[in-house]
Amino acid sequence: MYPKPFKKLIEHFSSLPSVGPKMAERLVLFLFKQDPGKIKDFSESLADLKNLKTCQKCFNIAEGALCEICKNPQRDQKIICVVEDPLDIISIEKTGAYKGLYHVLGGVIFPNNGNADLKIPEFLERIKKEGFKEIILAVNPTTEGDATALYLKSKLKEFNVKITRLARGLSTGGDIEYADEITLSAALTNRRELI
Repeated sequence: MYPKPFKKLIEHFSSLPSVGPKMAERLVLFLFKQDPGKIKDFSESLADLKNLKTCQKCFNIAEGALCEICKNPQRDQKIICVVEDPLDIISIEKTGAYKGLYHVLGGVIFPNNGNADLKIPEFLERIKKEGFKEIILAVNPTTEGDATALYLKSKLKEFNVKITRLARGLSTGGDIEYADEITLSAALTNRRELI
């Protein structure tokens, strides 16, 4: 029905989260109708993904060893915001309300699944070395996010550091990635200490 390159592209788009076969067809058809210059730019941007890395310090997306946030000396070096994934950083940065550092966990703790792949040991090592005054646990307000926050809080007991959590302006069960800037900004501003 479709030429091989068209079908192959549909398969690739279909493998993306939340993109079904029909949506994949629409996307490929949309790209097919674009001028060659736009398609070339799109394909080059896609090819450039292979040059990106994970920041060695916070596990955000980076072009080199460190991400732009970790390299920035203007950021508040005494406050760290713990998030599930890099998309959460993008959402928080859009608010303009936070000027500290980040740490990407790489997910949350799931029952019967443990936390082996999470960057918790690296996070605890950073806390030991960098002497933060406040840790913001900005995990999603879900059952798993709450479990992760409680687990991290228990691991941080030995450190003399203020631990806060985003205010519940975010809906329970929601994702930070989809929160609008005003809601997320209010949640950051009204964060509270975990007790």
